[in-house]
Amino acid sequence: MSVIVGLPLRVAGDLRDTVFPPGCAHCHVRTGRHGALCPSCWSELRLIERPFCEVLGTPFGHDPGAGMVSAEAIANPPAFDRLRSVAVHDGIARYLVHALKYRDRTDLAPMMAGWMVRAGGEALSSCDCVVSVPLHRSRLFSRMFNQSAELARHVARLSGRRFEPQALVRRKRTSQQVGLTANARELNVRGAFIVPEQLSPAVFGRRIVLVDDVYTTGATVSSATRALKKAGATNVTVLTFARALSGPI
Repeated sequence: MSVIVGLPLRVAGDLRDTVFPPGCAHCHVRTGRHGALCPSCWSELRLIERPFCEVLGTPFGHDPGAGMVSAEAIANPPAFDRLRSVAVHDGIARYLVHALKYRDRTDLAPMMAGWMVRAGGEALSSCDCVVSVPLHRSRLFSRMFNQSAELARHVARLSGRRFEPQALVRRKRTSQQVGLTANARELNVRGAFIVPEQLSPAVFGRRIVLVDDVYTTGATVSSATRALKKAGATNVTVLTFARALSGPI
């Protein structure tokens, strides 16, 4: 029976690969499977690996020892408990983020989420649920999907964690963050998020992984974190695909 059931699926997969051959998600050269980068593009992806600040996830130029925290995290402690990201937001990582967000390449989300699960492994293994940074309903209507929710949905599926897509709501329509200064970004999203009262049990006393596509100044995820902690979340880890860095690593 398993052979009879499995055969059509294999044939369907072979037919798909014949009509739509698997290709690199960036340069489109032929690859061995769908949802992957070719070796050349993979080598250009600037992954964020240890050693890095345990709080902000900022890469260190040298290894200062286990558990070290950056001067920035000490001087300006973030609202969230820790930040983890897959890659530096430039080159191929930037292309993937923009393709997902602006060109409706939702097919990239499972691949990107797989790398995010690796980057956020420790936090995901101990969290109670995964939450995404929401769009305002008017922007969601015009865009038709939320790229952060797409990533979060696949992160939750791949890590075996519960996804709470309604736990956080953007109650204020904010301006686009692109092009704003750090201070303007913070003012733009101040008080923009809320946990609906009926969803508070999903947040209260929970350890949460908050998913977004890119971390730039941290204004958006900080505002979202404050809303989650106001609703009783005990721990919030921010997990993004890309991370903007001001200096070289």
